[in-house]
Amino acid sequence: MNSDLDQVLTVADAVLYEGYLLYPYRANSRKNQSRWQFGVLGPTDAERAGIGEDSVLSTQLPVRAGDGAALSTVVRFLQLQHRGVERRCGNDDYEPVDELTTAAQSWLSWDEAVEQAIEFGPLPVADLSVPKSHPFVVASGTDVEDIAGGRLVRSRRELRGELIIGAEADGDLLRVSVTVRNTAPPVADKQDAIAESLIGTHLIVEVTDGEFISLLEPDAPAAAAVSRCRHHRCFPVLAGPPGASHLMLVSPIILYDHPEIAEQSEGALYDSTEIDEILTLRIMTMTDEEKAQARATDARAAAVIDRCDSMSPEAMLNLHGVLRDPHAAAESAGLIPEVPDGIDWWDPLADNAVDPGSDAVMVSGVRVSRGSRVRLHPLRRADAQDLFFADRLARVTSVHETVDGERHVGVVLEDDPAADLHEWYGRYLYFSPDEVEPVVS
Repeated sequence: MNSDLDQVLTVADAVLYEGYLLYPYRANSRKNQSRWQFGVLGPTDAERAGIGEDSVLSTQLPVRAGDGAALSTVVRFLQLQHRGVERRCGNDDYEPVDELTTAAQSWLSWDEAVEQAIEFGPLPVADLSVPKSHPFVVASGTDVEDIAGGRLVRSRRELRGELIIGAEADGDLLRVSVTVRNTAPPVADKQDAIAESLIGTHLIVEVTDGEFISLLEPDAPAAAAVSRCRHHRCFPVLAGPPGASHLMLVSPIILYDHPEIAEQSEGALYDSTEIDEILTLRIMTMTDEEKAQARATDARAAAVIDRCDSMSPEAMLNLHGVLRDPHAAAESAGLIPEVPDGIDWWDPLADNAVDPGSDAVMVSGVRVSRGSRVRLHPLRRADAQDLFFADRLARVTSVHETVDGERHVGVVLEDDPAADLHEWYGRYLYFSPDEVEPVVS
C-alpha cells in the first residue's frame, strides 16, 4: 500500500470502531450491552439459528486494468476479547468477580476487542479468472495482568475465515468480485456466536496498473458495468485523497467517495455515527461517580472521558462549527454571485447578492443563468422521471447553491404546455450543472 493509506486508515478506524461504545458509557447502560452493530460476520449458520449474523460480506468492483494490474487487499476486523476480573483470595488462589475496586481504580468484567488486519497480495488480475480462496486463522489466546488485589484474565477465541477473490471481463472493464466469509463451525448460543464473529469487518483494496471506477458517480462509459455490480452488506467507495482512483474502502456503513475525518474531531468517540459536540457535552454532564463507572469498563472509554475532561474552550468551540467563506468556495466551483463593491461576504447586506434569479454557473465555458437554453442529460437516475427528460430542451429559471456547496439549475421544459404556469408558481425541475448542456443560439 502507498502513502495514501494513512489517510484511508484514519477513516477505516472510524468504521472499525463505529458503535464500539455508546454514551452514557456506563456498564449498566443498555446500549453498551448491545454493541458491534456494523460489519459483524457470524459463524456458519448463526443467522439461520437466530443467534448471530450472516457470515458473508461481498462486493463487486469495476476496474480499468492495465496488462500488469494486480490487487492487494487488507481484511480488517475486531476480535472479541473477554476481560475477566479475579480477586486474590490467597497466595495463589483467585476467584472471578464482576468488579474489583481499590483506592486508586475500579475494574469491571468486560468485553474488549483486539484489532486484526490480514493482508493478501499483490495478486495479478490475470490469474483471477477462476476465483481463488485464501483461508486465514486468528489464533486464540489468554493474557494475564496482575493488578492491585487481583488480576485481569483476557481471553480470545480462535477465528477462522476466508477471502475469495476473482475477476471477469465486463466490456472494456474488469469486474472484480471479493467475498469475506466467516468459516467458523456452528455454535450453540449468542455468547459463543459473538465471541467467534469478525466484528466491524471491512476491506481496503488497492490496484496497481489500473484504476477503480466510482460506484456512486461513474463516468458515462462505465455506467452500465457499474449497474451490474452487486454488493452484500457493504458499501464500496473510492478512498484516499480526492482524485485518487487506486484505493477502495469496502465499508459496512454508508459513505461517500473519498471520505475523511473532519479536522475539528480530535479523537474517536466510538458512538455510532458520532456527533462530537453533542456527545462531548453529554459526557460533561456525567457525575464523578458515572465517570468512574465508565473508566472501569474499558481503556478506550477512559480515554474518551479524560479527553473530554481536559478539552480546552477553543477545542470545544471548534466542534460547534466552522466559519468558511461561501463565495470563495463557490467561485472555485463556478457559482457567480455579484457581491456589491465595498460589501464583505459576511455582511448581512451581502445576502442581497445571492439571488437564484440572477446568479449563474459556468458550464463548459458558457455562463448559464436565468433565460439560458440547455439540453438535459440526466446522470444520477435519482428520479425515475429523469428518464423522460433525456435530451429535452429546457429554459433555465434559476441557479441555486446549498449550504454544502452543491449547485442546482432550475429549469422548465420548452415543449411543456404548462411551462409558463410552472414558472409562475416556481415548480421547476432541478439538475446539476454537469447534467445540462448549454445551447448557444
